[in-house]
Amino acid sequence: MAIVLVLLVLLAVAAAVGVMRRKPSNVRDWAPEQARLATARFDGDRVTVSNVRSAVYRSATDFDVHWETRAYDLADVDSAWFIVVPFADWRGPAHTFVSFGFADGRYLAVSPEVRKQRGEAYSAVRGMLRAYELMVVVGDERDLIGLRALHRRDDVFLYRMRATPAQARALLESLLRRANALAASPAFYNTLRANCTTTIIDEIEALAPGTVPWSWRLGLPGYSDDLAFDLGLIDTDLPRERYRAAHRINDLAAAAAASPDFPARLRGGRASP
Repeated sequence: MAIVLVLLVLLAVAAAVGVMRRKPSNVRDWAPEQARLATARFDGDRVTVSNVRSAVYRSATDFDVHWETRAYDLADVDSAWFIVVPFADWRGPAHTFVSFGFADGRYLAVSPEVRKQRGEAYSAVRGMLRAYELMVVVGDERDLIGLRALHRRDDVFLYRMRATPAQARALLESLLRRANALAASPAFYNTLRANCTTTIIDEIEALAPGTVPWSWRLGLPGYSDDLAFDLGLIDTDLPRERYRAAHRINDLAAAAAASPDFPARLRGGRASP
């Protein structure tokens, strides 16, 4: 029995050493929808973003990916929106990302994500073992929201953040610079410490320390909107027991699926708080 225990310990140590020796890379056989990394080039108030994703979906697994280069005037950023997408039978697991509105009516979604290889599935356990790289997907809302609300049929909650235009601009710039950093120097995703939500919070904290204190709800992003509500970061006057249901946008997304003003319909059709 003692020999067996020693062997098990040695195997565990060898496995741990193997995990720690893994190096992140941007050169793998990536899933088509994550094959390119977004990068941003800043020039005063202007930013040019390369590899903006604008996929056209027939289903969650049948789609055409389009990559575009788009230019934005950062002086026109006027809003920031927090999106929460639970994806399991219980509330804890969820994806979160942010979208930014511009005075000309355009929206740009920025989504920290696990970067998966072709045919690879997500596992929360593997996510703690240096199995995935972290990436920042930049795309339009018809892609990033539409995929989840219309094709994966996950619940999607959309919240306007209590942020001034200057604060929204600063967060967008910070996340785009994070995308540049990951394109230049890959890093591992971590289910608890470097996930979608903590990546966003890291940038908020860098801009305004103390805004989001550590909470277990950051490790279970399905509760991150409750945390944002409690901290006053969500722009609503609804009570805690009602705010979440009022911001579910799946029905609005279905009604606007073919509309050219998809982002506006997601917001204009929702009852004001």
